[in-house]
Amino acid sequence: MRVFTVSGTQVQASLALPDQLPAQGYVWIACSRPFFETELAQIQAMLERLTGQGLVDLHVSDLLNAQLPSHFDYSAQYDLMVFRRLAQRDAAQPVDSSNGKRPGPPVLQRIDTNPVGFAVFDRVLLSVHPADCAVREAYAARLLNASSQAQSEPDTRSAGARGLPRNPADMMLRIISQMVDGYLDLRRELSRQLDHWQTELLSPRTRFSRWDALLQSRAGLHHLESQCDDQRTAMQAWTESLDSWPVATDAGAARELDLLKIRSRDVLEHIDRVVQHVRRLEHNTETAVQMHFNVQSNRTNDIMRMLTALTAIFLPLNLIAGIFGMNFEFMPWLHQASAFWWTMGSMAFIALALGLVFWRKRYLARTSE
Repeated sequence: MRVFTVSGTQVQASLALPDQLPAQGYVWIACSRPFFETELAQIQAMLERLTGQGLVDLHVSDLLNAQLPSHFDYSAQYDLMVFRRLAQRDAAQPVDSSNGKRPGPPVLQRIDTNPVGFAVFDRVLLSVHPADCAVREAYAARLLNASSQAQSEPDTRSAGARGLPRNPADMMLRIISQMVDGYLDLRRELSRQLDHWQTELLSPRTRFSRWDALLQSRAGLHHLESQCDDQRTAMQAWTESLDSWPVATDAGAARELDLLKIRSRDVLEHIDRVVQHVRRLEHNTETAVQMHFNVQSNRTNDIMRMLTALTAIFLPLNLIAGIFGMNFEFMPWLHQASAFWWTMGSMAFIALALGLVFWRKRYLARTSE
């Protein structure tokens, strides 16, 4: 567990639950899911002391559920957001696979995700992360860096994208934006893998046999699209809930609400970009599979056309051989010494003539390549 007290341009980090709120600012309590389950009674008591209300039992179950999809819920005192992030891949686990002959690209397995829960109060942000959450550490380092930069350069504005969040809701949106950036970075790897499969499918010199790996890649894309749809639904519900917030009387509060709406729409736009990219990859894969079967069909047609042309060339030769192979006593040229050479010459001439005609008509050419 880590606790961050944000007051103005100062951020103080601690490892103990806070006893009271700062005079100005808010508190971010970031804990792992096992710690949240173990110290639930203390966390509930701390929330009641700081905010006047603890978490509802159903929301506690949502925060403890590691299989829960992304969704949004609210109560009279706080909002609850569950957002699934990309799970960390074990560095020792190999991601490359091969077909036994040569190494292939990483096969896109089922994309693993872990839920991160946020309970957003007016001046308290409680986030529940997986035990190995690198997002929390990365954003904590960014938060401390922004605080030191704001203190060293007080003239610069600290409310920008790289500055300090103004309130718990703003901090939640920034953490979610960092999670979505992980999905955006995944697009390059997805494109590289799918480009390899398209090259393998359309290569005329190799016989594609790794259909199981291709199906796994397509299943991974479907799973990622489903995750992004849940994320978009949750963020859309959060954005709509902002319209029900009390109307701000002063300009500062109104500006903060406008910034929350802008940042929420920005997160939605990033999620839409991931969804559009995944759907484009799925469409390209389907097109590549269809083109693969079309190429195979054209290749089969070329082979049948060539075999048919060769059969047509040898048909008259077989006819001549069959005629001279009949057991008749009286046949023209049968007892002449030059008949063999005339017959072989005629057969060679007929074969060359038909071969030239079929070559001119491109019956003997491979046009599929």
